[in-house]
Amino acid sequence: MRLITFTESGTTRIGILDGESVVDLSAASPDLPREMVAFLEAGDSAMDAARSALEAGGPRLALADIHLESPILRPPKILAVGLNYADHVAEAGMDTPKYPMIFNKQSTSAHPPNEPFHLPRASPALDYEGELAVVIGKRCRHVPQERAYEVVAGYTICNDVSVRDWQIRVPTFTMGKSWDTHCPLGPAIVSADEVPDPHSLDLRTWVNGELRQSSNTKHLIFKVPALIEHLSTAFTLEPGDVIPTGTPSGVGAVMKPPKFLQAGDVVKIAISGIGELENGVIEEPENTVRIG
Repeated sequence: MRLITFTESGTTRIGILDGESVVDLSAASPDLPREMVAFLEAGDSAMDAARSALEAGGPRLALADIHLESPILRPPKILAVGLNYADHVAEAGMDTPKYPMIFNKQSTSAHPPNEPFHLPRASPALDYEGELAVVIGKRCRHVPQERAYEVVAGYTICNDVSVRDWQIRVPTFTMGKSWDTHCPLGPAIVSADEVPDPHSLDLRTWVNGELRQSSNTKHLIFKVPALIEHLSTAFTLEPGDVIPTGTPSGVGAVMKPPKFLQAGDVVKIAISGIGELENGVIEEPENTVRIG
């Protein structure tokens, strides 16, 4: 299944993307939660009900008639991984980490597919990072690697948008990684049963049609089970938590000269079996100044 969050006729709810149509789960199975985190919290029975609605050919909408939102509007946690491809470690001139390098992207950075993200007024050093992201489906703690896939709801695409000068000001990455709109996700959460091996997926990123990143998730240094074991050792993982697993080589900051994103650019990330995530870039609007 390809689970989505969408808005239609002024209401936001969840559905299943099926080609050029969408199964409206609020109509097909009214007892299901209408919000993605609540749906994931409802567990296997909710997943089974959604699959039944898909198989029954439940009420559908045309994809062209809905607006795709971030699959998870406000993830409880976004736990990203730095330097998790050897070629990216090399291009960054860093040492291979002995342990996963974890940093937070704030939940307010989550952003829909197809909507432009912001070139900050406070920095010109805007960069892209195409990544496979894991979506947690079960509340869990101290998960051993051999049971890690039991807690995975599915996978999606993440653009770990980065403000490089803010990122390198201090040893921790959070300020350079957490700007509003800087975590485009989607277009869907592909359920784990449709991704038998998350470590055999081609990943490519284009900027304005120019191929910048081309790799495969088999090159991840720390694999999905290792990341889940590592993170859950310290704290509880919850349904809807998102784990972007790291980016391969080809980011704009290391090009000579650097190729930072400009207003008007378009970034497209494709991961085999997952889909395509595309977003433009716009100048940060004046209306982002808010007090109260």
